[in-house]
Amino acid sequence: MTQPAPQPSGAPGPSGPRAGFGIRLGAFLLDGLIVGIPLNLALFAIDVFVVRQSLGLIVAIAYSVFFIGSGSGQTIGMKICNIRAIDAETGGRVDYGKAVVRYLVGLASGLACLIGYFWMLWDPEKQTWHDKVAGTYVVPTSAYPVAEWPG
Repeated sequence: MTQPAPQPSGAPGPSGPRAGFGIRLGAFLLDGLIVGIPLNLALFAIDVFVVRQSLGLIVAIAYSVFFIGSGSGQTIGMKICNIRAIDAETGGRVDYGKAVVRYLVGLASGLACLIGYFWMLWDPEKQTWHDKVAGTYVVPTSAYPVAEWPG
């Protein structure tokens, strides 16, 4: 696995190749279909709203944390789109603790009128709020290859 290129102190701009907004959005939408459709069909039988919502959230967190925290750093949607999440400090695997933080801050990013997601459009490192807080980058697999999926 390739490490991110070191950034000279005080130098502006990205320290390595990053996944763009469109490809990240595509992976997010694919994951929404992959998880959302079967999950909603399964939860349809549950009459209690709070139980249904709670189970849906638990499954969504488990899906994201399992795959982002795996050695590949890829959800199924990210694998299809050839991108992955890496630890900003090591350039390697995102640990499960950071994957949980990343997911929870991602929820907050969405609740804040999606500004946390759009943040990457003007950020020099193309990081969303959840990337910044968790200390992750989303990168193309062409520059940061995956040895094994899910790893």
